[in-house]
Amino acid sequence: MDKNTERDIARGLRQGDRQAWRQLYEVYAEPVWKNVARLMGDESAAVGDVVQETFLAAARSARNFDADRGSLWVWLWTIANRQVALYYRRHKQNDVLARARQWWSGLDGEKVDWIDAKTDPPPDILGSRELATLVRRALSELPAEYQTFLLAKYVDGRPADHIAEQMGCSQVAVRSKLARARKAFQKALKRILGEAPKAREI
Repeated sequence: MDKNTERDIARGLRQGDRQAWRQLYEVYAEPVWKNVARLMGDESAAVGDVVQETFLAAARSARNFDADRGSLWVWLWTIANRQVALYYRRHKQNDVLARARQWWSGLDGEKVDWIDAKTDPPPDILGSRELATLVRRALSELPAEYQTFLLAKYVDGRPADHIAEQMGCSQVAVRSKLARARKAFQKALKRILGEAPKAREI
């Protein structure tokens, strides 16, 4: 593509011109597809999804394209690389979570009691990588405020008065919110493990 055409497309993208978007797609859809396919190799079934996500992400950021920071291709391929990386991160994470679930299903003992904090799991279970994966995933499903309370209490080991100061609330509110956060965490963990119906905690 010559510089003038590229400049015209870039200007059109910044202005939200549909014709510029169509030109961008016509010129770059095939090279993006080919290069994504080269990167993904064995994951060729997912190439179409990654290419689609690339152009959707490009559409969202098109108005911010700056020709001084690189060509349209550099900009688009940077987005495509990011989408490939996101795909692999999600894919790997799903594999890790699947292995953690399989590990959990193979455990002996009163597993639900561990989740409900009626008994503590054995030290080897408590320190396992698989349990850490399950806990992180459950935490990630909680509202940010609940995450903050649980991490402050159970990871940082902060007393209620310190948490109250940090969060700008009373110690009574800290205890109440910690109780709700624990219940939300237990529900999230059970959902992840397939032991309860999926219903987002608010």
